Amino acid sequence: MTALNLESLDLATLPLRDVNARLQAAGDGHFRITGPNGAHALAVGLTSPLEVEIMGHTGYYTAGMNQEASLTIHGNAGPGLAENMMSGSVRVTGDASQYAGATGHGGLLVIEGHASSRCGISMKGIDIVVGGNVGHMSAFMAQAGRLVVLGDAGADFGDSLYEARLYVRGDVKSLGADCIEKPLLAEHLDELTRLLDRAGMDADPLTFRRYGSARKLYNFTIDDAGAAK
Repeated sequence: MTALNLESLDLATLPLRDVNARLQAAGDGHFRITGPNGAHALAVGLTSPLEVEIMGHTGYYTAGMNQEASLTIHGNAGPGLAENMMSGSVRVTGDASQYAGATGHGGLLVIEGHASSRCGISMKGIDIVVGGNVGHMSAFMAQAGRLVVLGDAGADFGDSLYEARLYVRGDVKSLGADCIEKPLLAEHLDELTRLLDRAGMDADPLTFRRYGSARKLYNFTIDDAGAAK
């Protein structure tokens, strides 16, 4: 995009509803949003290949349900960042609060700082790369996709995990139910290398450990019959 394509939208003077409506109606373009001041539900429901820069901190549910758009938040983001994201990319240069990337089906979410609890909860195909740490219960019931953590992971990491792949470079406080460490094979190193490159993160894939499902929660066993009564 060139500077001539840039359209500025100032939330200090424009209602949030008008800013969102302008973004949702645009077929393409480059937008810069100033004065977010922690606004909730900003840049939600975008379905076109826009480039959107948000110059400051945002509140709840920024970039929710994103499709095709590429968003960069120059600051921190509140809870529910990129919830139910389908495609495109979302980048936060600071930290993200709880349940970032929840139920995401696709696309790439990059958090350059830390993410709070339940990052990637119930993820269904999204790729999430976190430059810092993630809080407790991250990747809870994650079904598909990849979560890459360059820092540490909190307690109950990957609890009730399905088929998502989890990579952590730092320490894991504890693993949740049915989450185990698995071998880091050549295919995983290739996958991790590509993800780190897409996210713009400089880290050696060999320094990560991989976690996945033990697949013991998939099926009912006869030993549980008495408890089901």
